Amino acid sequence: MYEHIVLFKFKGNVTTEQKEEMIQTVKTFKDSIPGIIELSAGINVTGEIENMNGYSFGIRVTFQDEQASKDYFHHPLHQQFLQSVGGWIESVIVVDYPII
Repeated sequence: MYEHIVLFKFKGNVTTEQKEEMIQTVKTFKDSIPGIIELSAGINVTGEIENMNGYSFGIRVTFQDEQASKDYFHHPLHQQFLQSVGGWIESVIVVDYPII
């Protein structure tokens, strides 16, 4: 299996409603994009404010394998999502790793 974690830092004008819309969109990926085993997305609610560094939204996707992750990146639904939220994003952190 292969894990994909994405953290978003938003520009100041992004609303909670827009973030909730992102969650709902991302949730549709599990049934629509092949190779996804598990998926979660949510607004960061940590109490460790000093460690957030402005990253207020996370997505975690577990894939069957690394190839499924690569296929996901190029999938039209994922690309459409990136285009729709691209103007909202100040910074992104991505972590990918095989699950051993």
